Amino acid sequence: MTINEIQNEIIEEFADFDDWMDKYQMLIEAGNALPPLSDKHKTENNLIDGCQSRVWLVCEYSDGVMTLLADSDALIVKGIIALLLRIFNRQTPADILAADLYSIREIGLQDHLSPTRANGLLAMIKQIRTYAAVYSKK
Repeated sequence: MTINEIQNEIIEEFADFDDWMDKYQMLIEAGNALPPLSDKHKTENNLIDGCQSRVWLVCEYSDGVMTLLADSDALIVKGIIALLLRIFNRQTPADILAADLYSIREIGLQDHLSPTRANGLLAMIKQIRTYAAVYSKK
């Protein structure tokens, strides 16, 4: 699936709920569905700077696509990173760099996050795009 197809799917899923408590629950469930990140990956080098919670992000590059693995020690933040992984995982660096993350705006996620979580969201996106920039040169 393309990044935009995945984003459209996410927008449709969030549109099923009017109450943000239900949407937060969706995020928590998405986070709980993430496979656990191995302790060997939970290192200082894999922590994302700018997140109040601890968020580890690992990127592997093979066959022209990026495979992302992540975890967090906070439920909603783990759901946010799960959402980003759903959008960006197994995509090419060029597609990630060119992507407009309109789904974040469309579902209103940034408007319903505390300032520290909103900063964390931006830091997660920045780190994913940094990996994409590095791998786009390979």
